[in-house]
Amino acid sequence: MRIRTDKKTLLIQTLFVLGLPLFLLAGCGSSQRTIVLAVDDALPPFLDAATPRVRDAYRFAIANADELERIPCYCGCGKMGHTSNLSCYIRSTTADSAIVYDEHANGCGICVDITQDVMRLTQIGQSMWEIRAYVDAQYSPFGPPTDTPLPAKP
Repeated sequence: MRIRTDKKTLLIQTLFVLGLPLFLLAGCGSSQRTIVLAVDDALPPFLDAATPRVRDAYRFAIANADELERIPCYCGCGKMGHTSNLSCYIRSTTADSAIVYDEHANGCGICVDITQDVMRLTQIGQSMWEIRAYVDAQYSPFGPPTDTPLPAKP
C-alpha cells in the first residue's frame, strides 16, 4: 500500500525531522554566563606594568573570591602558606574590608593559567565541582596542590 503525500505535507515533515534535533540540542547545551571582574582601579600599583592576562586574573580574584577559594593551586605555593588559588592573589582582608594583595600570581604562570581556566569554564556554565575536577586533572602533574577543600557537589 502506497501513501501519497502532497508537497506541503512533505515539507512540514522534513522541517520537523531536521529541526527537532536542533531544538533538542539547543535546550541541552550549557548556558553562557557573564564573568564578573573588578574594576581596574581596584588593582594595586604593582600590577601597573602587568600583562592584561595577569591583570584580568587579579580582577577575577577580587570579584570572585568565593569561587577561587575552592580551587587549589598546583605551583607549589602551599609551602608558602597558600590554601587555594585565591591565596596567590589576596593575602587577607582587613577589618575595614581593604584587600591585602599577594604579589605571587604576578610572577607565576601556573596560578594565572588556573584562574584563566576557571574564568573560561565559569563562562561556559560549568559548575564549581566540574571546574575543580578539571583543574585537578589538568594541573596535578605540575606539583602538589594547596590544601583546598572540595566544593559542594551539585
